[in-house]
Amino acid sequence: MRYTDMLGIARSRDAVRVGTTMMLMAVMAVSVVSGHDYGDALSKSILFFEGQRSGKLPPSQRMTWRKDSGLRDGFEIGVDLVGGYYDAGDNVKFNFPMAWSTTMLAWGVSEFRRRMGPDLPHALDAIRWATDYFLKATSVPGIVFAQVGEPYGDHNCWQRPEDMDTPRTPYAVSAQFPGSEVSAEIAAALAAASLAFRPVDPHYSALLLSRAKEVFKFADKYQGSYNDHLGRWVCPFYCDFSGYEDELIWAASWLYRATKARKYWNYVAANIDNLEHYELKTIYSLSSNGGSFAEFGWDTKHAGISVLASKTVMKNSHYSDIFVLNADKFVCSVLPESPTKYVNYSPGGLLVKPGGSNLQHATALSFLLIVYARYMDRANRVIQCGDVKATPARLIQVAKGQVDYILGSNPLNMSYMVGYGRKFPQRFHHRGSSLPSLDQHPQLIGCKDGTLYFESSSPNPNLLTGAIVGGPDIQDQYNDSRVDIAHSEPTTYINAPLVGVLAFFKGQIEP
Repeated sequence: MRYTDMLGIARSRDAVRVGTTMMLMAVMAVSVVSGHDYGDALSKSILFFEGQRSGKLPPSQRMTWRKDSGLRDGFEIGVDLVGGYYDAGDNVKFNFPMAWSTTMLAWGVSEFRRRMGPDLPHALDAIRWATDYFLKATSVPGIVFAQVGEPYGDHNCWQRPEDMDTPRTPYAVSAQFPGSEVSAEIAAALAAASLAFRPVDPHYSALLLSRAKEVFKFADKYQGSYNDHLGRWVCPFYCDFSGYEDELIWAASWLYRATKARKYWNYVAANIDNLEHYELKTIYSLSSNGGSFAEFGWDTKHAGISVLASKTVMKNSHYSDIFVLNADKFVCSVLPESPTKYVNYSPGGLLVKPGGSNLQHATALSFLLIVYARYMDRANRVIQCGDVKATPARLIQVAKGQVDYILGSNPLNMSYMVGYGRKFPQRFHHRGSSLPSLDQHPQLIGCKDGTLYFESSSPNPNLLTGAIVGGPDIQDQYNDSRVDIAHSEPTTYINAPLVGVLAFFKGQIEP
C-alpha cells in the first residue's frame, strides 16, 4: 500500500493547489503585519559566526572586538588545526556539533540561496571558515580529528579566547579507535558544502566533495563510537546518545545528493531498517517521545534523513517510501493540533523539548518544516494526522510562529537574538562577550581573573550580534544571567538552522 493510501492524502490536486496558495498568501500577509525584519535578523544570524571564529581573523572581519586566537592549535603534534569555530560560550573546538552546524548552514544556502541577496557571500564565508578547518582535520590519512582543547580545563576558566592558556590538546579517531559519528558528520558537512559552493567556486566544491567521499569511506569501514575511545573528553559535553548509524546514513544521503551516484542511495535504502531497529533499544524509544523519526539535531539525524531523502522519493516513486512515511510522522509529532504530537508548547507558543538550549529544537525543527513544506507543495501533497489535515502552508505557519517568538513575539516581548529588537539578552553565558576586549584591556586576563566579570550584574561589554541564547523555560520565563547556562548560552547549532529559515521568510515578504 502506498503512502497516499495509508495517510489519506487529498485526491484533488487542484483543490490542494488552491488551498495551499491561499494559505501562503495569508502567511505572507501576517509576515508583514508582525513587524519583524527578517532580512535584518538574517544578516545578524550570519554575523554571529564571526564572533565564534577561532584562528587568524581575516581583514574582512566585521565583529572587530574579536581578535586572533588558537594560532598554535595542533602544532604540538605537527598538524595545522588552526581555524574552525568555538561551539558556544567556551573556547573548545568540538568537531561533532561544529560539523552539524556546517551541514545546516550549507543546506540553508542550497535551499534558499536566491533569497539571501547580499547576505549570500557572508553565508558562504561562514561555511568556508568551517570547511577549511575540516580539510585540515581530515588531512592525515587514517585519522580524523574530533576536538581541539581540553574541555575540563577550559570550562574551569573564564578567559577570552585571545588569552586562553589551558591545554589545546588535539583528540582524534582512527582505524584502531573509531569514531563514525564525528567522521560521518564531517563527511556530511563537506558534501553539503560542496553543493553550496558549486555555482560560485567549482574547484573548491570538487575538493570538498572528494574529501567527503574519503572521510565517509573511513567512517563506514572503521565503525564505532567515539564515546568508547574519547568519552573522557567528549562526555558529558557532546556524547553521542543515539548511536553512529544515523550519521552514516545522513552522510550517505548528502553524498547521494551531491553526486547522484546510485551506490550512496543504495547505502541509505539498505541501512535505514537497521537504523530503526537499533533505535528502539536507545533512549529515543517509541514509548518515551514518539520515536526516532521525530528527532533532529547535532546528535540525532533521523527526521533530517527522512526529509532530505523524501525529495528523491517523491520524484521517483519506484523507490521505497519509508522516508516519506517517517517525514509525515515527524510533521504529525510537531504540529500543535495533531493528535500524535510529541512535543510540548509553552503558553506563549514556543516548541519545548527536554534538556538545555531549547531553542536548538525550535530552529532545527522549523527548518525541516519549511523544507518539507516546499517538497510537499511541489508534489501537491497534504498530510493527514488523524483527523487533522496538514497542508504545506500550515507547516510554514507553524515554523513562522517559532521564528516570530524568537524575535520578540512572546509574553516577555523579548528578542532572544542578541542585537535584534529593543529588548534582548544582556548577561548571557559567553566568555568573549562578557570580558573586556583586547582593545579595551590589552593585558592578559588569566584563568581565574575573569571570575569578577562572570559574577558581575553588568551587561556584557561586547555585542555578540546575532547570537541566539538557549531561550526561556516552558512557562515563557527567562533569567538574564550568565550562571543560567541552559537558558543563556548561545551556540552555533542554534543559529545554523535559523539562517535558512530567516532567508525563506525574508524572501516571502519581498516584492
